[in-house]
Amino acid sequence: MKKVYFDNAATTQIREEVVDKMAKVMKEVYGNPSSTHSFGRSAKTLIEQARKTVANLLHVSPSEIIFTSGGTEADNLVLNSAVRDLGVKRIISSQIEHHAVLHCLDKLHDVFGVKLEYVALDDCGRIDLEDLEKRLSSTEEKTLVSLMHVNNEIGNLLDIEKVGNMCRAHNALFHSDTVQSVGHYELDFSKIQVDFTAVSAHKFHGPKGVGFAFIRKNSGLQPLIFGGEQERGFRAGTESVHNIVGLEEALKLSMEQLEEEKEYITSLKSYFVDQLKKEIPGVKFNGDCDDFEHSTYTLINVCLPVSSEKALMLLFQLDLHGIACSKGSACQSGSDQGSHVLSAFLSAEDLKKPSLRFSFSRYNTKEEVDYVVKVLKEFIEQ
Repeated sequence: MKKVYFDNAATTQIREEVVDKMAKVMKEVYGNPSSTHSFGRSAKTLIEQARKTVANLLHVSPSEIIFTSGGTEADNLVLNSAVRDLGVKRIISSQIEHHAVLHCLDKLHDVFGVKLEYVALDDCGRIDLEDLEKRLSSTEEKTLVSLMHVNNEIGNLLDIEKVGNMCRAHNALFHSDTVQSVGHYELDFSKIQVDFTAVSAHKFHGPKGVGFAFIRKNSGLQPLIFGGEQERGFRAGTESVHNIVGLEEALKLSMEQLEEEKEYITSLKSYFVDQLKKEIPGVKFNGDCDDFEHSTYTLINVCLPVSSEKALMLLFQLDLHGIACSKGSACQSGSDQGSHVLSAFLSAEDLKKPSLRFSFSRYNTKEEVDYVVKVLKEFIEQ
């Protein structure tokens, strides 16, 4: 059976070079990085080199990079400490953030009584920046804004520079989940006024179980996990050396090949959009995903002209044909509640139809696009 993987927003295939690098470290550098002997020092050196590499790619100081288990931990570290330790009383976010943010905000509201506000969205799921400006101007309460750079379901791009400047002008902290953008975009955090970000290596062909938080120096943030003094005291626990080295290698290769891969993947997405429009009358594109200026080049979210009854079999049929895609974020798979992102702005009529997210990488081909469109067309015409 043909196998087609179009679920790269959920996770990506790890690069062969990354696997080789990690295997070498696991075999040869097995000392505890906190140990003072030569075995430990060798491991510590690799971690600090990785930190320096990541910092250089983002144009920040190495001390501002804290390795974590991934984006969810990084988001939780920032949001919890901002309320617990920095005196944040109000958080402005959106209803289309990742659940790593939304569920954390709900808990902060329940436990600490933090005031939650959600910025308005238009009918394409775009953040209303005028509404954000009004909310920032409405009070002198200590405020944090949490808005993701690239939406993981519909691909909408936030003007992260503009939001950062707005937050700075109103003395608000700015946290952005950049899990879907780091490794796919050039981001210069020496110029972008963002205080905190979250990153996962497995979104840019690195290993699972490792990521990092960018924490602007002198922020006052405090640890979420206590124990040892690893990660400058921000995160206790023995570091996963091979995973951190894998993250470094994956991010370095992604940035070295960024323009070439971006051009290729953009052409693939464009071809997919054109073929869907050509072969499936009535297809719709959710959010800004068919607007190449205002959405990421890495995914599309498609609303298909299929009845709600027939829609129940769609993902099953695609899987039978070896096609991997998603009806929402991977973190929601198995849920019958539908996408909270699409529910925030789609019409009731469109919510009854099936929507699928197809997300791309350097490993996909036009032949795979043709195959997927063919399978979709045959299913719809049955």
